[in-house]
Amino acid sequence: MGKKRTNKFARPQFSPIGPQNNIKEEEEEEEVGEVYSPAGDLLEKLQSVNPDIREFACASISKLVQEKKVIPSFLQKDVVRCLGPLLLDPSVGVRETAAGALRNLSACGGYDVCDEMVKQDVMTPLTALLRECCVELNAYGVTSQKQKGADKPCVEDIANEAISILWNLCESSSTAVSVFNKEGLLDVCIQCLRRFKDNVELAISAAYCLQTISEDNTELLPSLIPSALQVLEMVLLSSEDNIEHRLLRTLAAGTVWNVKSVVPISSQADTINAVIRILSETLEKNTNQIILTLGQAAHAMPKVEAGIEMEEEMIDADDVISTLKDGMQKTANQEKAANMKNDDISDLLPSRSEELKHATALLAAQQTALEIIVNMCCSEDPSDDEWEEISSSDESDNSMTEGAGTLISPPCLSAEVLSALVFYLIPKRVLEKTEFPDGVTVDVCMKYPSWQHLIAKMKRIQCRALTCLHNLLSVLDIEELGGPVALQALSQHLAKLVFSQSELPKDSEFLEAVTSAIRSLLQRIASQNLPQQSLTAQQLMILCQAGAQCENTSTRVNVVAIMGISGSALAKEDNTAELLKTIGNFLLQVANKDSSLVVVGEALDALIDVFADGKEAKKAADQMKLVQALKSFQPIFKSRIQKEGKGNITPDQRLVLDNVKINLKRFIAYQEALAKK
Repeated sequence: MGKKRTNKFARPQFSPIGPQNNIKEEEEEEEVGEVYSPAGDLLEKLQSVNPDIREFACASISKLVQEKKVIPSFLQKDVVRCLGPLLLDPSVGVRETAAGALRNLSACGGYDVCDEMVKQDVMTPLTALLRECCVELNAYGVTSQKQKGADKPCVEDIANEAISILWNLCESSSTAVSVFNKEGLLDVCIQCLRRFKDNVELAISAAYCLQTISEDNTELLPSLIPSALQVLEMVLLSSEDNIEHRLLRTLAAGTVWNVKSVVPISSQADTINAVIRILSETLEKNTNQIILTLGQAAHAMPKVEAGIEMEEEMIDADDVISTLKDGMQKTANQEKAANMKNDDISDLLPSRSEELKHATALLAAQQTALEIIVNMCCSEDPSDDEWEEISSSDESDNSMTEGAGTLISPPCLSAEVLSALVFYLIPKRVLEKTEFPDGVTVDVCMKYPSWQHLIAKMKRIQCRALTCLHNLLSVLDIEELGGPVALQALSQHLAKLVFSQSELPKDSEFLEAVTSAIRSLLQRIASQNLPQQSLTAQQLMILCQAGAQCENTSTRVNVVAIMGISGSALAKEDNTAELLKTIGNFLLQVANKDSSLVVVGEALDALIDVFADGKEAKKAADQMKLVQALKSFQPIFKSRIQKEGKGNITPDQRLVLDNVKINLKRFIAYQEALAKK
């Protein structure tokens, strides 16, 4: 049955750099119990005639909605309809803080909240605000905030907040995407992107939005007139050599890849080379060394060591709630609003050092680059949510391997793309990123609370690299991967990643990524009839037994496939009956006990592959009474398909499972016929 190929990566929901993005990536579990929320008091103050009070209320909401557990109370009181009109408030300070509140609501609330915001028509005032910003940006040219006065929000600040909201909503809602297309908001994003030399933060927000909106959006393509493509080209060819501009170029490269079909044919080869060159340059940077240097520099400076003191100057959620419970006076509101404006903390998020911003931007750039490469190696078919192999028993003549099924043909990458991937050393760059984060760098990050979240980001890059490696193994020829010697070296490297620790890694994301890479590697090795010498049968069994206990379905599918590939190879060797029995019993246990019908189908298909032929396979099958076990399980499998096949699996998966059911029946009949001879 084989493999569920890696889906395209969805874009993250908010920008990973800048003060507005110091939001936890993973929400902690909600605490049980009643939560006090001052939603009513704050929403009432949004109607105040005093702009300072409105601004303070917006800023307080912006802070509070970072706590996911209070968001429902705000939604129940129509916070979106209350904040929406304030995007067009006469006071620019109110506009900016209202936009900050809606941005945090969309970022912290997740997809359901974004969808609800769109249903409550937030796109109408947001679109109007974006159009006003676009007009002002055109009118003011390159006037910067500092030129206009640093104490007052400028149009670029407001535009940055508004673009961030737009990005979050379009990531979560097809309706928001339709509004984006219909209202021609591409022009706004391009206008913001055009200012990359003067305001890179605004350009990065626009680039994130563009990369999100351009993916699988055919309605957008006619809007990409030559002038818009020219702006993207300007960003791609820019020469600024700082980390933020590198992130910007990486995002622009992702957008250009998404819309490559509208690039003139005469320019496509150069464009592809530029995109892949940028990805290679981004991945080439030594993350461990740069973050180590930035961390040491940041914490050698007194102003950064006082990070805790800076946070203490902020107004936190408890302070807001406490103040509201005691009753806020108008003068107190005005004073606090004034303090917030002076400290430039309209969104009430902690200030961060420049070094931390640089480190976060570097990690964001490299993660984005890896995700773009993964997407390059995926099908162009928009329905590629489920990549499945065809059951091996029916199409054995076309099999790339003699075990674990028949791979669907690798995605058709053009010769120009394949050539550029190799020329710009993408496989080498990706392999370098599969290493664990350096211990010294991790120690530096662990010493300071504000830097600790970088460790999770570094680990995520490792996982993205392993997934990227998995896809590269599927699309590149053996020689493009470095030949048989390189495959054996890669096998040793993956073995080291898994077994170099005193115990197996337990992180779910890592296990899914590393088993995916191992699976793809074993398939390529088997397809070339090469020996697999780095991962012993015992190591593979340990890994697969651990993977079979994971909650992640993809990991369980991967380890079952690994067992199938390994068993098929062992079946060709002498004196392997005992190992084949161990593999067979493992697969039978998975088939009988796993809760996922897809995993069960994978296990049955692997059993058919392993025990289809060969003296050792027959000996092992007889000793473990495989045919009898499968015959007993056959009606159970058929019943599960009938009961679960309509709701929990996709049509493509159902088709594959039906194929496995047929092959299982044929396998049993064939084995019984052999036994009678």
